[in-house]
Amino acid sequence: MREMGLVSVHCRKRKQRSLTDSRKARGAGYPNLVRGMKFTKPYEAVCSDITYLKSSEGWLYHCIVKDIASGELLGEAYSERITKDLVIKGFLNAQARHGLPSGAIFHSDRGSQYTSTAFVNLLKQYGIRQSFSRVGQPGDNAWAESFFATLKKECIHFNHFATRNELQAKVFAWVNTFYNTRRVQARLGYMSPREYASQYTSRQCQAA
Repeated sequence: MREMGLVSVHCRKRKQRSLTDSRKARGAGYPNLVRGMKFTKPYEAVCSDITYLKSSEGWLYHCIVKDIASGELLGEAYSERITKDLVIKGFLNAQARHGLPSGAIFHSDRGSQYTSTAFVNLLKQYGIRQSFSRVGQPGDNAWAESFFATLKKECIHFNHFATRNELQAKVFAWVNTFYNTRRVQARLGYMSPREYASQYTSRQCQAA
């Protein structure tokens, strides 16, 4: 591309507004359990974050729960408002679909939605260990940041959505009929997230 003078239209710098408020979660008691770790086993650790998507009706907030090892999107939730209920629904959606095991790690930023008493107690109820990014270090949750970048480049940019329902349907279809099942990733040996998770489970069963 450089030799031909081509530039990606997605390289434009965009000012991102912060969605979560971590001012009340800047002290001790917010461990980072994933820093420096490498995860290869599906459902051992998941990450979560929230982004905003634009329709002519207004913003649609999208919360995801993503498996760190396979990259598969395990659960999601959509809402017109960014509240603790959004992340609660996202987690419960992942739990209903995949049943995260007790002892699994749930990693996110320190936004008030994730540090709310209701959400903290919900994770404890399922035996899930909670992990947090360091303040001002979005790279600590690069797995979620990378997913949102891919989502917006491949599904959102250069498209117009008249309603939130239309936008939600488009994203849901892209995630569940393409990203999880058909979009290969080099780090997974050119398998899709679902294929990687399935093959890992098969190898474990054969070894047992």
